[in-house]
Amino acid sequence: MPDRLLPAILVLGLLALLLLGMWLAWRARARRDAGVPAGLPLPADGIHPILTTDVLYVATTRAGQPLERLAIRGLAFRARAELTVADEGVVLAVPGQDPIFLASAQLRSAQTATWTIDRVVESNGMIALSWRSAETDVDSYLRVIDATRQSAVLSTLTSLIPAPARPGPTDSTTSTESEK
Repeated sequence: MPDRLLPAILVLGLLALLLLGMWLAWRARARRDAGVPAGLPLPADGIHPILTTDVLYVATTRAGQPLERLAIRGLAFRARAELTVADEGVVLAVPGQDPIFLASAQLRSAQTATWTIDRVVESNGMIALSWRSAETDVDSYLRVIDATRQSAVLSTLTSLIPAPARPGPTDSTTSTESEK
């Protein structure tokens, strides 16, 4: 018995240090991201839903950095959620959290995605919803549970995006004939 006691104590000590390190790292991440608000309050006069569907909320990351999860209140952890697309914007309702409201003016783009932090799905199996949170551009990744509704959700989201935010032929992210 004494031959196994010392290795067991060492392993438990190592596990305790590992858990402490993980907790400290998450706490530091949450402090770092504390200045990034999770959306706006729901409008006082309510919303006018266009479409509602169940989704798997995957993650929210800094725009263009799909491996850098943000620890934003209400959006820090993966969960099943209800997505409501309304004339006024988008509401993401994660059970146990306050609903996250993204006004149409905050939305930047909606497109399909295949991967983000700790999640890879079939080609174009997720929706990447890009939006602006205060001074930070972020991407939120959603997986529509009923895959037959994904194109309808994506087109409805795209219809909410203000015209100046939509990429167009003069956008710097697309090449023109003179640049080729």
